[in-house]
Amino acid sequence: MAVSSFLSAAQTLVQQMGVDQLQRIYAWLLGGLGRGGWDDVRLVAPYAVVALVVLLLCGYLLDMLALGDDKAVSLGLNPAVVRMVVIAAASLATAAAVSVSGLIGFVGIVVPHIVRRLVGSNYRAILPVTVLMGGAFLVLVDVVARTIVAPAELPIGVVTAFLGAPFFVLILRTTRHRGT
Repeated sequence: MAVSSFLSAAQTLVQQMGVDQLQRIYAWLLGGLGRGGWDDVRLVAPYAVVALVVLLLCGYLLDMLALGDDKAVSLGLNPAVVRMVVIAAASLATAAAVSVSGLIGFVGIVVPHIVRRLVGSNYRAILPVTVLMGGAFLVLVDVVARTIVAPAELPIGVVTAFLGAPFFVLILRTTRHRGT
């Protein structure tokens, strides 16, 4: 609570100092697609490609980690190194995407949970299907955001929050009832 309050105060201070920039700040905080066009794609592509290749190559290693650290070590895997590589690649991909689209919440919660239900727990299948479904989900949500209050446009982060927050609560409730 203290950190949230402090950061909210800092955010408000920054917003008040640059009232003329307020629209851009809100646009970034609530996320959106298509602001920079192909320039954004060219900017993000090298980082996204590197991160995606690393993550896809780690699918088999993540399957081994799912067996538990002891079994992974007995199979010759160093769990700490694999985790560090996966976290670094995922962070690179996330940073690249957020730098051009802003904060679009809940995509990383909704899509992987749905994909896991569709394809099982094999990370070699989960990772590529999640990338494809995540992109398709964002396109669908972007269409909704652009048409629901046409001719105006809702920030895409608002739409994903309306969909993702109830989904997240449902996930929390079902995992709490299962005891996991």
